[in-house]
Amino acid sequence: MQALWRWLALLLIAGLALQLFFLARIVLMTRVDPQSTAFERSELFRLWQESRPTSPAAANGKKAVVRKPKPLRWRQQWVDYERMSTHLKRAVIASEDDAFASHSGVDWDALQEAWMRNAAAQARAEKLAQRSAAQRTTQQAVRQPKVVGGSTITQQLAKNLFLSGERTLLRKGQELVLTLMLEAVLDKRRILEIYLNHVEWGEGVFGAQAAAQRYYGKNAWQLGPEEAARLAVMLPRPRFFEKLPNSAYLAERASVIESRLWFAQLPQ
Repeated sequence: MQALWRWLALLLIAGLALQLFFLARIVLMTRVDPQSTAFERSELFRLWQESRPTSPAAANGKKAVVRKPKPLRWRQQWVDYERMSTHLKRAVIASEDDAFASHSGVDWDALQEAWMRNAAAQARAEKLAQRSAAQRTTQQAVRQPKVVGGSTITQQLAKNLFLSGERTLLRKGQELVLTLMLEAVLDKRRILEIYLNHVEWGEGVFGAQAAAQRYYGKNAWQLGPEEAARLAVMLPRPRFFEKLPNSAYLAERASVIESRLWFAQLPQ
């Protein structure tokens, strides 16, 4: 029993030490621009692996063929908050988190709405699965419900800066703690500045400057309302929309965001 308590104490100390490490990193961000995020490092490693030539093992006595590697593409360049297009700031807030300037890091109403929508989608999927089983048919595949998120910009930044992409209760709890730390230490302008400089806008494309150059051949401070709205709409699925730039949904949703642009409240 004593050994168990010792292990629990060690786990508690390790957990507290980890939180202090995260807090120190966040405090440093008040003065120093972060060079990379955990998500970016993970993506860079993945792209680096794909850029290496591979030699599959020969089968049935045939000579192995070396697969041609993908070129390693990586774009990122920091742009200060003051130099970034106001249209882009407003568009991202309107699209991703319209209460960003007023909430304390977590939009509980949005989380509750997302939970209710996910529960309803799960119930529909289960009902369809039961109907398919009763009919004993496999012609109609039962699709998994799409998970709707309720994450704020601050929560997305916390996840990208420090955490992996796995979805567990422990990781979600750590994300919440990091979100509260970010809101306590950094002001809203700094949070938005870091977010816009490190968010993914395509495969190997990170930050507003890289996105502006990749899609429009201009700088982040030169983006107009329509361009900013299209970039903002890409954020939930940047690699998907990178391949479908002429998507009807992208155009329609961007038009909606552009119309809401001037109602988005920027942080003071």
